[in-house]
Amino acid sequence: MSIEILTALAIFALVSSITPGPNNIMLMNSGANFGFKRTIPHALGVSIGFTVMVALVGIGIMQLFDAWPLSYQILKVLSVVYLLYLASKIAMSDAAEKSAKGKSKPFTFIQAAMFQWVNPKAWTMALTAISVYAPSKSLSAVLFVAITFGLVNLPCISGWVALGEKMQIFLNNKQRLKIFNIVMASLLVLSLYPVLLN
Repeated sequence: MSIEILTALAIFALVSSITPGPNNIMLMNSGANFGFKRTIPHALGVSIGFTVMVALVGIGIMQLFDAWPLSYQILKVLSVVYLLYLASKIAMSDAAEKSAKGKSKPFTFIQAAMFQWVNPKAWTMALTAISVYAPSKSLSAVLFVAITFGLVNLPCISGWVALGEKMQIFLNNKQRLKIFNIVMASLLVLSLYPVLLN
């Protein structure tokens, strides 16, 4: 892979990883509700889960969508329904009260990794990355794209967790935290807008 293609891939990975989307909104919300340390498994699940997803898309899943286009539409509907469910859970959460009772917990590594498979932005990023930067779909090209994304993605999403944690200073009472959670849930729903247009 030439230095020009590598640079373009790294820029694409940076821009698509650092911009708002379901993962980053949920990570910022988790940072605000649970702090940076308790959100680390969530962040690692996003980054490693997405890296694995890119690799699997490149070595076969993309061909499945090409063969059965309806499968992609079904996935899109399931993704929207699941994200709306998550948004409702975020909007109704009261982390300060529930965490004391042990009822509310941040996403685990596995939950975050599995979430990538119903995250419309993750699918768009993975399909675009493979189509543009590994069109040959050779194993080496696919793995190079996936690893590049993994290396760029983790620092980007960690910034969202840190931002959420910094907001804890402002979110130090129940009412402000509730408003914040409702705003985060609304942004999660708004992140579906590009998906619904396609």
